[in-house]
Amino acid sequence: MYVERLDWLAKNPRYTQRFAMHVGALCHEMTNKAVAELERLHDSTVKDLDTIYMQKQVAQAGLPAPRAIGVDEIAIRKGHDYRVVVSDLERGRPIWVGGRGRSEADLDVFFAALGAKKSAAIELAAMDMWKPFRNSLAKNAPNARVVFDKFHIMRHLGDALDEVRRSEYHRLAGKNRAFIKGQRYTLLSRRDNLSHDGRATLRKLLKANKRLHIAYLLKESFGQLWSYQTPGWARAFFERWKESLKWQRLKPYEKFAAMIERHWDGIVSYCHPENKVSLGLVEGLNNKIRVLQRRAYGYRDEEYLKLKIVAAFLHPLTRSAEKDPL
Repeated sequence: MYVERLDWLAKNPRYTQRFAMHVGALCHEMTNKAVAELERLHDSTVKDLDTIYMQKQVAQAGLPAPRAIGVDEIAIRKGHDYRVVVSDLERGRPIWVGGRGRSEADLDVFFAALGAKKSAAIELAAMDMWKPFRNSLAKNAPNARVVFDKFHIMRHLGDALDEVRRSEYHRLAGKNRAFIKGQRYTLLSRRDNLSHDGRATLRKLLKANKRLHIAYLLKESFGQLWSYQTPGWARAFFERWKESLKWQRLKPYEKFAAMIERHWDGIVSYCHPENKVSLGLVEGLNNKIRVLQRRAYGYRDEEYLKLKIVAAFLHPLTRSAEKDPL
């Protein structure tokens, strides 16, 4: 018996390519559950057609030869179950999600997939101060300059501020403690992101506790470091910032300053014009990935989630793609 391949059918033979494209395009904007209800399909069918669509997207885009990459990790599940995410910072999208954790060997897998020639062409890598990632980069992309991205560094400083908040809560009692209780989000959020009531609460909190007020102002001012155009001015700012810590009894901040000192070369390298990349892009990608993870809640297929992350930043398929089997 001979079975003829009909080009207008998708790999799922019960549906046409046009319908698979239609469902895939909907999944790009809506949750799978909403698409299933709209098209009166089973959840698994929506997932299958969406997978076909995204595989076509990724195949058409290919694996680029990036000049500047961002390296980060995401938690797949609760606990310390991580996967590495590598992004092309100039194209503004993730290009690879993989590994089984956040070790040197996990990032090595990306470079193996990219190939030695493309790896050698990488000029810049924005990442956290995680040593295994730096070791892998030095081994596989020896021409790349490291820039420690602002988002991760400010997150470390936020952790230091939260440690000060906790120590103040345990040190105080009564009414003074009441000002601090339940205000972690208010203290750690950007002021612009707070509601009118949130800003009023923040003012009361900072007025009531001098140490928290100083710690908060030091955290807010540190972001200025990335505005300097020369290493000398950046260093002068950092020295003034460290000087402000004297007599403040802010041990978490002193530890943070020591960490910055140890990693200074990778931080100050951002001042060089050739190293200017959109460090905010890494934070934006992370936020969008977290939204995708929430939308994909309930799916235990990790490969589907990885595909979802990469394809979410690609352009939708054009109508001409119908001519090629999905």
